[in-house]
Parts: sequence; C-alpha cells; structure tokens
Amino acid sequence: MDKKFHPEFAQRYSGIATFMHTPLVYDPSELDIALIGVPYDGAVENRSGARHGPREIRNMSGMIRSIHHVTRINPYKLCRIADIGDVPITHLFHPGEAHADITDFYRKVHAAGVVPLSAGGDHSITLPILRAIAADKPVGMIQVDAHTDTADEELGFKFSHGTPFRRAVEEGFLDPDRTVQIGIRGTQNTEEGWNFSLNSGMRVIFMEEFTSLGVDAVIAEVRQKVGDGFTYISFDVDGLDPAFAPGTGTPEIGGISTREAQALLRGLRGLNLVGGDVVEVAPPFDPSGNTALVGATMMYEILCLLAESVNVNRKRPQRP
Repeated sequence: MDKKFHPEFAQRYSGIATFMHTPLVYDPSELDIALIGVPYDGAVENRSGARHGPREIRNMSGMIRSIHHVTRINPYKLCRIADIGDVPITHLFHPGEAHADITDFYRKVHAAGVVPLSAGGDHSITLPILRAIAADKPVGMIQVDAHTDTADEELGFKFSHGTPFRRAVEEGFLDPDRTVQIGIRGTQNTEEGWNFSLNSGMRVIFMEEFTSLGVDAVIAEVRQKVGDGFTYISFDVDGLDPAFAPGTGTPEIGGISTREAQALLRGLRGLNLVGGDVVEVAPPFDPSGNTALVGATMMYEILCLLAESVNVNRKRPQRP
C-alpha cells in the first residue's frame, strides 16, 4: 500500500474522507476488520438525522492518529483494516426491508471472516447486524446507552430504535445472561423495557448506580458478566451526557462523560469481541461537529479493542 494513503502518513485534512483515513476497499476478504457506515434512521420516532452520522463521523475521524496514547496500541500494525463504504439501503421507506438490506450486507462480511465495526444510523441497525454475525450462536453484548431499547413496540411498531434488543433476544441472536446495559436513565411512559431487560437476565446499570460504583467497579462487573464468550459492543452516543454529545435523537441529561466512556472501553481489553458499533450520531442537531468527533473517537477506542481481539482469536478455535 502506498504510504501516503495509510492512516499513519495521510494528511488529516486531505483526500477522500474515509473512516480514520483508512483505504477504501470493496472486497472484505482482504481484511481483518471492516469499517462500515449504515446511513439509516427510518426507525426513529422523533428526531431524525442519524442517517447523516456515517458521513460526518468519517469527516471528523480525520482528526484521529494511529497510536493510542494510553495502551500504545496501533491497530493498523495488528490488523488489515479498511473502510468498505456504506450499506446500500434500497428500501428506505420500509424498515423491515431496510433491515434485510443491512443483514444481507453483513452476511457477506461475516462469511469472509471479517469483524465489523459500524457507524450508524439509528440503534435499530444493531438488530440486522446481529442477525448476520450471530446466526450460528447468540452473542453477549456490552451496551452503553441512556435507554435499554427493549420495549415491545413503539407507536404500534416492533422494529424501532427502541426495540432492537428485545427482538434480538426473542430471535435468539442475543444472550441476555451475557448482556450488560450501562448508563440507563430518563423518563419513560411505561416500565416494560426496564422490566424486560431485568427479567430476561440482563445486568442493567442505571446511571445513578454507575456513578455510585465508579468506572473500575463497572468494568469488573462487565467482565464477569460477559466472560470469555463472543461479545459485541454497541455504543449509543445518547449514553453520554448531551453536554458532550448534543447531536443525537433522544438526549438525556445526567449521563456519562467522554472521559468515563473512554476509561470504560479501555477496561474491556482482552474480551472475546466479534464486532461493535457507534450509533445515533445526528449531525443536524450539532453544527459544531463535536458529537461526530465523539463518535469517531469512540469508534477508534473500540477499533483498538477489536484489533487486539482479532490477534488473540487467530490462536483460538474458529467459530462453528
């Protein structure tokens, strides 16, 4: 690869915007980790705009260099990483069919043995991703979010951005006994989502408990809950306080700080990770671009975790 197109050598303000200045590659079989945009927000019941998230995250990710200042991980030294573009959504006005578009795309990525790291898009996109990568065996999940997203339906619809993880459990793609939801808060009109999460076996860490326990204790609980099984990370930027990420569809005050979120993610090193996403960045609600920068930075933190995990998994038995 020509050095001038490598993340370590690219000028941050130049070239076509790709995630973290990685090459644009269309054949996932050439990669270990694929960076993917999912520009879809057709399952949002109120403030739309997350369809613009992948493009603005790409723009702001040009600010991110290669080597992590704490862990000294350089993911590009560990793995073959590239941007493989956006999922083509051919059924924008039909959520079920749009989700099928997403699943079809990720099945090809998964069949190539590639680990996906995605930028949404609303949080409904995680369900079709899990349908592709967890088809053989349910995965555990670490979810940073203000909301459990385990409602049965929203406005009479069962596949909104407030329902994906109830559906994922019901369809057998998500193991609730290995799922932790972190940062939950905010008013609801019904307790059904909270109750489903708790009754199904998920560990729900409401924001007040997160503050009381502290980041290190939360990390310890997460690691114990998910164990060494296959685990997915889903990071909704509304898990952060809107002081740090105002550009999102359902902001809730009193949330996690960016510093706490980075420390939390860094505490997940060594887990058996099979993918991740950052969702609900809605640039129209933040003209400053700061929310997109936050999204790009959290993607980089997850990328470092995935790169280490891919290296370890090369020595583990392959998934069935």
